[in-house]
Amino acid sequence: MAYNEILTNRVRAALAHIPQVEEKKMFGSLAFMVNGKMCVNVGQDRIMSRIDPELHDQALQRSGTQPVVMGGREYKGYIYIDEEAIKSPDDFDYWIGLALDYNKKAKVSPKRKKK
Repeated sequence: MAYNEILTNRVRAALAHIPQVEEKKMFGSLAFMVNGKMCVNVGQDRIMSRIDPELHDQALQRSGTQPVVMGGREYKGYIYIDEEAIKSPDDFDYWIGLALDYNKKAKVSPKRKKK
């Protein structure tokens, strides 16, 4: 799966003021790592925001969202947001803001050893 260049550029612009941002290809998308922690991923027609798990159920009430499910398991705190649901700057900023707020308290995932 390729990632959406327009969404990618919007995320880049939103994170441009942050010194510790790294881009990594993962999960068929482009992940934006902030301070060594996954914050936002850009896919073909949606983004994924990593938010406070306590806000997960409330966030899913918003239009154009769905939980991240991998291997039959729902990941609390990881929300897909359809491109249509983030067309407006206010909606886009809402999701980026939630991801950045949680990033401050999220833990860094341990590094995996290469085989």
